[in-house]
Amino acid sequence: MSQTLRHPVILDLARKEGKVTVEGLARHFDVTLQTIRRDLAELAEAGQLERVHGGAVLPSGTQNIGYGERRRTGAEAKASMARACAALIPENAAIFLAIGTSTEAVARELLRHRNLLVVTNNMNVANILVANPDCQIILAGGTIRRSDGGIVGSLTVQTIRQFKLDLAVIGCSALDVDGDLLDFDIEEVGVSRAILGQSRRSLLVADHSKFQRSAPARIASLADLDTFVTDRPLPDPLANRCRDWETEVVVAPPAQPDRDA
Repeated sequence: MSQTLRHPVILDLARKEGKVTVEGLARHFDVTLQTIRRDLAELAEAGQLERVHGGAVLPSGTQNIGYGERRRTGAEAKASMARACAALIPENAAIFLAIGTSTEAVARELLRHRNLLVVTNNMNVANILVANPDCQIILAGGTIRRSDGGIVGSLTVQTIRQFKLDLAVIGCSALDVDGDLLDFDIEEVGVSRAILGQSRRSLLVADHSKFQRSAPARIASLADLDTFVTDRPLPDPLANRCRDWETEVVVAPPAQPDRDA
């Protein structure tokens, strides 16, 4: 495959996986490591990737990747995390479900829960939970973000502050090594903070790829949360901090292959 054809494939893999490695790409294209290093250098020079040790990541910035692409990325890991998260949510509970594809996956796992009250600023979550007749759904008012069905703004925050619920389930766009939850949209950050402030317990659902990304706006710290559900063990320094903070870390089991496939 020529360089011209490799570059868009490399970018597509970076968007889906969060990071690409020199060795992985060399195997994928059956070319030398030096060839891939040149490709990554050219993509970095063009501002399309950022070089890191052993490979490259998408450039840090203030734009999130497309919602449809986020929904497809890591779908199996999200489903596994969602099952682990749903197992922590009792029946007869009142909960917040925030914006994000991971919280949508959690909503799918709540379709058999009984006697739930769910407040959400995510139209997709509301549409999923309509299929559960034993779930009361309250959709927060505000401005609809057409890109992902999220509802944000001051009216959303005002609505959320009318409640005090048992549990908040939130996502984030990025996590840094210090344990800070980050996002791209300052209005969404304000809504997430309001949700955390009106909940007795808080739970973050985020996969390992969030550590490979950056975003400019800070939501909170893992120190402020009760539980973090993810798909891979944390780096030792952050795992130790979570223990010090008394933030429970739940690592979802890997998705099982379909035996009938």
